Amino acid sequence: MSSGPDAPSGARIAERARTVVPGGVNSGQRSIPGLTDLVVTGTGGARFRTADGREFTDFHAAFGPPLLGHNDPEVARAAAEAGARIGHMGVGVTEGEVQLAEQLVELIPSVEKVLLTSTGSEATFHALRVSRAATGRRLVVKFQGCYHGWHDSVSLNVISAPEKVGSHDPISTGILPEVLDATLVLPFNDSEAVRRAFAEHGHDIAAVIVEPVPHNVGALLPHQEFLTTLREETTRAGSVLVFDEVITGFRHDLGGWQSICGVTPDLTTLGKAIANGAPVGAIGGRADLMDLFSTRPGAPAFFAGTYNGHPSVVAAALATLRKLREEPVHAHVYRLGNRVRAELTALYARLGVPAVVTGHGSVFVSYFMPGPETPRTYDDLLANDASLFVGYRRKLLDHGLFELPLNLKRSHISYAHTDADVDRLLEGTEAAVKAVLAEGGARDLENASTMGGAVN
Repeated sequence: MSSGPDAPSGARIAERARTVVPGGVNSGQRSIPGLTDLVVTGTGGARFRTADGREFTDFHAAFGPPLLGHNDPEVARAAAEAGARIGHMGVGVTEGEVQLAEQLVELIPSVEKVLLTSTGSEATFHALRVSRAATGRRLVVKFQGCYHGWHDSVSLNVISAPEKVGSHDPISTGILPEVLDATLVLPFNDSEAVRRAFAEHGHDIAAVIVEPVPHNVGALLPHQEFLTTLREETTRAGSVLVFDEVITGFRHDLGGWQSICGVTPDLTTLGKAIANGAPVGAIGGRADLMDLFSTRPGAPAFFAGTYNGHPSVVAAALATLRKLREEPVHAHVYRLGNRVRAELTALYARLGVPAVVTGHGSVFVSYFMPGPETPRTYDDLLANDASLFVGYRRKLLDHGLFELPLNLKRSHISYAHTDADVDRLLEGTEAAVKAVLAEGGARDLENASTMGGAVN
């Protein structure tokens, strides 16, 4: 990294970006209030560096993919070796693709056949398309607080304002009303609402799609009875049950959340931790559903993607799965995650700050609200003190710690994090929370919540 008076600063590079890139970033959740000049120049393990010469311990982890830590050497080596050996042809198949598919079929309970995509959004898009193709039905059910990607059928009701809960709350303009009308939005963890929806609309429900743990609003842990109800109602109605495990898959267990809860969906979508940050997703499930895709000549549901199964990406996924299977990755991140959640809970109690610390495995999040009950629905999260939530994360930057300073966003532990990192996190959090409380909360919360309703 260059240094000295002529070195490119974050502000100069960011200004160049804003000249040629709308907003200066390539995803709508990367322009963060107070961090609009953030330019990342290097990553490694549990750290990242910026153009201004600062280094942070990273508990954001790119929304979750690098479970092993940034730039894991074995994964990086495997991807580089594959790239030196074979380029992307876009025709036929490589042996690596076959090996990866075989492992996914072996590991994920619901997966009998699998197709690779480049992103999780593509995977969920195809899951809904093939569900409609299989059933000939129109309606899709999703849940308030769940995010399933950028496509129109599911781009609604994620982080909604209180007055928008209970009605359609699209996160983008430009969506046809008739597309939104074909999506039913229900409250998460509400089995009775599911039963009512199926009693009224079951004959026309093509699919139910759900994050088994809604991590896009932090961590709403599911009631077992709720997931069981989804399975029972979709089976009874002949609808397709889709588990969106783009976040939970591999990060929480090699078999995904479905192996933890024992509920097997019809289709599963995967992404993020599957390749430790390389751009890959997957859709897999029952063979009769997967055989409807046009990768099988003559099948009716079109499926394509120029970069699907890119050799370097596949090699990264294979190396990631190899390490997850052979090394105590989950034992390590679960131990640190349990420690973080327990010690943060004690910290807030000592400070007299109403808070509920929740999560699972390597994921943790502190909601600033009265306890002790763990929030289970999006309505519960409306009590979160956003000014304290966002404010303490902004103050963490002063201590070289990075948790994404956006409302309701979860944090992650990787295999590269250590107990010393957790010590620093606890010390920094105490100082940051005290500082925000002394100031009376964070100011300037505009744009500090993403995936909210669209502004017309």
